[in-house]
Amino acid sequence: MFDNLSSRLSDATRALTGKGRLTEANIKDTLRQVRLALLEADVALPVVKTFIERIRDRALGEDIGKGLSPGQALIKIIHAELVRILGSESALLEFNAQPPVVIMLAGLQGAGKTTTAAKLAKRLIDRDKKKVMLVSVDVHRPAAILQLQTLAGEVGALHCDSDASEQPVRIVSRALDEARRSHADVLIVDTAGRLHVDADMMQEIVAIHDAAQPHETLFVIDSMAGQDAVNAATVFDQRLPLTGIVLTKADGDAKGGVALSVREVTGKPICFMGVGEKIDALEVFHPDRMASRILGMGDVLTLVEEIEQKVGKDKTEKLAKKLKKGKGFDLSDLADQLQQMVSMGGIASILEKLPLPGNVNPAALQETANEQKIRRQIAIINSMTLKERRFPKTINGSRKKRIAKGAGQQIQDVNRLLKQHLQMEKMMKKMAKGGMKNLLRGMPGGGMPPGLR
Repeated sequence: MFDNLSSRLSDATRALTGKGRLTEANIKDTLRQVRLALLEADVALPVVKTFIERIRDRALGEDIGKGLSPGQALIKIIHAELVRILGSESALLEFNAQPPVVIMLAGLQGAGKTTTAAKLAKRLIDRDKKKVMLVSVDVHRPAAILQLQTLAGEVGALHCDSDASEQPVRIVSRALDEARRSHADVLIVDTAGRLHVDADMMQEIVAIHDAAQPHETLFVIDSMAGQDAVNAATVFDQRLPLTGIVLTKADGDAKGGVALSVREVTGKPICFMGVGEKIDALEVFHPDRMASRILGMGDVLTLVEEIEQKVGKDKTEKLAKKLKKGKGFDLSDLADQLQQMVSMGGIASILEKLPLPGNVNPAALQETANEQKIRRQIAIINSMTLKERRFPKTINGSRKKRIAKGAGQQIQDVNRLLKQHLQMEKMMKKMAKGGMKNLLRGMPGGGMPPGLR
């Protein structure tokens, strides 16, 4: 998401290179490019107008600090306005209420509500140690009830049975009673997808809300849905007291305009963002970090948090001690790193959080190291003996042939892996000598990313 917008904004601010200061004359064309970039990203026209006016007013009255070029100063202003438009602060769910705390999900058909219900349940179970119950009141799509029941089993949540022959309001009342008897901390209510122009369906969800009396009413919106989804969010907000928004499919080819528009149009905070098909692919939405991603600054803070949560702490500490003692980074260590990369969503998920210079194409990097290729590399290492993994330099031509055959790969693939290992070994030596700061200096773009200086 935001790839095209990021590129266009970078091109627009680069046009200010060589200018001495920000003036109305030299930012006119830049702001026109920013405006076009936002419109191409499907940002709502009223939001674009307000956004551009705020940037122009701030830019002309901005006192550029020492060491900042006009382009950098404008980026700073755009970043601040993006943070403002995205909500300034992260919106956290409130649990200060008599359990069960009820969370109701609403939205259009196909927005991903059922999957989001399961992802949210997993997050609450794993990170907040809550006892969660799921219930579906989607009597219009019987498969939705079965889908939620299956997902509840996968994430370890309780499930309240429902049937397509029941009235949604009765299902909610029964689910509340069952959640209390089961001592559930949270009850997540998955509702049917409905068009905002369908009066009967909108009346039904109002009745469900009245019966459930949810503490949180989240509007689930598809990041790729475009302007109509933003209009729908406005109508839902008029009929229901929405407390927050969940963006789904943010890992796809979404232009990103929905994220920028829906917060400004409804005034409701974006709470979560679905970033993949895996059941744990749900991130808290941080406006400041997302603004940095949009401007190509990366999001290292989120990456660090993911590493802490998904990477084996014991293995990481063991590797750190090994490197400090001056011992080499062997192929078993590389296999562990590759496996951890897969668990973090692959190279695509990592790259979008790293600050990359304008001449580096993230898509090209993703192509060179997609998840399938990573798994093949792990298979090659698994075909080696323990001694070969420990001492890669002992791997000669005949050994490469045997390893390649065992992994079902070509000798060239083995050679590429060994070359990659050498590069990783050099990087790890830098990290052992100078820590994370020294390591990041050697990464594309150089220097410390924003938030870690």
